[in-house]
Amino acid sequence: MSKTPVDNHTPMMRQYFGLKSEHPNQLLFYRMGDFYELFYDDAKRAAKLLDITLTARGHSGGLPIPMAGIPFHAAENYIARLVRMGESVVVAEQTGDPATSKGPVDRQIARIVTPGTLSDEAFLEEKRENLLLSLAHQTRKGLDVFGFSYLDMASGRFCLFEVDGHEALASELQRLSPREILVSEDFPARRVLKLEKGVSELGPWHFDYESSYRQLIQQFNTKDLSGFGCEALTAAIASAGALLQYAKDTQRSALPHIQSIMVEHKDDSVLIDGATRRNLEIDVNLTGGTSNTLIEVLDTGATPMGSRLLKRWLHTPIRDLHEIQSRQQVVSELKSTQTYNRFETPLKKVGDLERILSRIALRSARPRDLLRLRFALEAVPEINALLDNTSAPRLAELNQRILAQPDTAATLALALVENPPSVVRDGGIFAKGYDAELDELLALSTNATDFLAEMERSEKERTGISSLKVGFNRVHGYYIEISRLHSDQAPVEYVRRQTLKNAERFITPELKAFEDKALSAKSKSLAREKALYERLLDQLNVILGELQTTSQALAQLDVLNTFAERSSSLRFCCPELHNRGGVNITGGRHPVVESVISEPFVPNDLELHSKRSLLMITGPNMGGKSTYMRQIALITLLAHTGCFVPAESASISVVDRIFTRMGSSDDLAGGRSTFMVEMTETANILNNASKDSLVLMDEVGRGTSTFDGLSLAWAAVDYLANRLKCYVLFATHYFELTTLADQLDNAANVHLTATEYEDDIVFLHKVHEGPASQSYGLQVAQLAGVPRDVIGHAKLKLKELEVITGIEPDQSEHQGAIKVVRKETKGRKIKETSNAYQPQQVDMFAQAEQTALQDALNALDIDNMTPLDAITALYRLKSQLPLA
Repeated sequence: MSKTPVDNHTPMMRQYFGLKSEHPNQLLFYRMGDFYELFYDDAKRAAKLLDITLTARGHSGGLPIPMAGIPFHAAENYIARLVRMGESVVVAEQTGDPATSKGPVDRQIARIVTPGTLSDEAFLEEKRENLLLSLAHQTRKGLDVFGFSYLDMASGRFCLFEVDGHEALASELQRLSPREILVSEDFPARRVLKLEKGVSELGPWHFDYESSYRQLIQQFNTKDLSGFGCEALTAAIASAGALLQYAKDTQRSALPHIQSIMVEHKDDSVLIDGATRRNLEIDVNLTGGTSNTLIEVLDTGATPMGSRLLKRWLHTPIRDLHEIQSRQQVVSELKSTQTYNRFETPLKKVGDLERILSRIALRSARPRDLLRLRFALEAVPEINALLDNTSAPRLAELNQRILAQPDTAATLALALVENPPSVVRDGGIFAKGYDAELDELLALSTNATDFLAEMERSEKERTGISSLKVGFNRVHGYYIEISRLHSDQAPVEYVRRQTLKNAERFITPELKAFEDKALSAKSKSLAREKALYERLLDQLNVILGELQTTSQALAQLDVLNTFAERSSSLRFCCPELHNRGGVNITGGRHPVVESVISEPFVPNDLELHSKRSLLMITGPNMGGKSTYMRQIALITLLAHTGCFVPAESASISVVDRIFTRMGSSDDLAGGRSTFMVEMTETANILNNASKDSLVLMDEVGRGTSTFDGLSLAWAAVDYLANRLKCYVLFATHYFELTTLADQLDNAANVHLTATEYEDDIVFLHKVHEGPASQSYGLQVAQLAGVPRDVIGHAKLKLKELEVITGIEPDQSEHQGAIKVVRKETKGRKIKETSNAYQPQQVDMFAQAEQTALQDALNALDIDNMTPLDAITALYRLKSQLPLA
């Protein structure tokens, strides 16, 4: 920005600074003729972001003015690019007439485009919600309470809820994936927000509870908010009021399509934290892309609004058995009758009705939006007829909500031409016969060619000048042109208008009168079309609520129809959801892996109940442990959305949360090591899981020393089984942990198999009862391309360790250790002796000769031992123990 006083600048730049001062953090597009110009820091930023030329526009205040510009007709593309980068754009349009203005042409802010307040089709991703999120903070009883409210401007969906703590805050941010976040300047959770894009800070007064409450009841025209069930959510109300005012400010209009606010109750849904969403790859894979995700496999919907609703359902699975079974009934009927094939064609005609309606409400709808609305309304009777022949109660309910609007459809068919222009200002929107006044005005313009041809013929005949021509150009209007050779023959009533090198141009009273009428007719026809268009939008806004109800019902129908098609095409079965406890799956499959591999997928079973709630999973690397665990989570998730599942049969008790702790990665930006990330995720599970939670944990404790890791994994398993008693799949390479199945009443071992053929390893991907006997680590390393010399050296070292530990060479590298532990713990069961949690551990030295062992331990120089020395010493001490 300029460093000189504003008074030292030119009048035009003073006008610019006045507008810029209202929006200091946003890029200002300043209309100058056929260009939008940016100045100073805005110009530098835009030039870098858009890769456009940075120039200078003379001087103002004694300094050169950095400037960058874009043609006004291409502005939408540039704005869209900036918004995708998280930038906000303020557009200042010329409102005065350059011909009559004294000094700078008047300019005003016409619109503000921010990442979270978009409704224009050019700026939006078709299958992704574009959410504006607002956060408010309160402290209650020493706890951090965060009030959430979010709005999808393109649909009018407005929701709020509250969560406790920073972990829940981060989880909800990942679930919602907002495009823009509004926070107070004193918002405390900066660490959680620092990696989020599009964070806009507002003054703390925007989040005042009292003013926010008034803002909401004014919007919904109610006495209070009790009808929405949110009276007690004071933090959420504070955030919602700030959001609503921000949305109004950016749209420069009322928001009639926002007609209610919905409260999200966390107890109604299956909670999924951020780590679990990443690991399950619901709509984003582990590399940040969208390929090979669950949504890619499932989304074959006919409408964009159905695709967005499907994603919402997958990210927010529900616990309401009645609602789940209602959805299942629809899927069963559509699948068994193959009716889903008949819905596809009319649903495709519906298109993105949801977003079209929001643009109608905001009065930013374009002529082609109204044409699409006409096609959608014309498809509704066909959909109603199909639904009339169905028996599922949910389909009958949807049929009641999908409202035919024959009069509106007929009006649009009569009003619009078959191929309307993209913008209103171009004219040519309305069909002939819709409006008599418009037809008359258009006739004057369209008949001009015939009039000029007839005038040219008659004037040639009257004057006898064969070279005479009648024409038109935008600068000088209509004219009669006579060559210089014959110009002296021009009749006396011809008035010279323009002299050219080889011709003279004239005007006559008759031609002047026609010119005035024709040019006036053009501007009048455009004004008439604009008025008719506004009137059409008024008519549509009268029934906006009914149209929104129809659009919501059509989106649900599209998702349920997609469930039926996918269930039929991918051989999914209807799961039984209940509250009896237990998870039983026969022939379960991973829907994404199955869709991308060329060979047949190997299905597997699962049995979990109160006496078998924890499965210890062992087996080789690459053997399929992670795939098996993830497919159980995805089957459970799909069952809680009402979708059928990839299995032969499934009986699943309703769960309250799904947790996963899988893979290893560090958090460089957050300053957390791989092991710290692992332990944070583990702590979240141990602190928040309940007996109704599904927990998947893979390789806990691998990020630290062997003894530390084994101890942590051992204690975590013991806590999950004894204290929490939730449903657990725990994959590990610590074979020592498999002995817990002999100690815990509710634990069992399963393993995935592999076999060796000559020097190769073949993974069978089949789950069997019992622990694995081998990890095949060296064989997998060889498959990965580790040099032969390294593999050979590793085999020699393995033999050394086998000798040290007393394990025969043909045994597994861990088998001897497992035998030792099993013999020592045989027959002992873990029992809780009090309400206080007492972690149980195997007494490795119960039968040892204490004196000899103490001497051996005292002789160890622990401070100077390498990890390998420590492991070797432990095996040596362990081998000295007499077996019971």
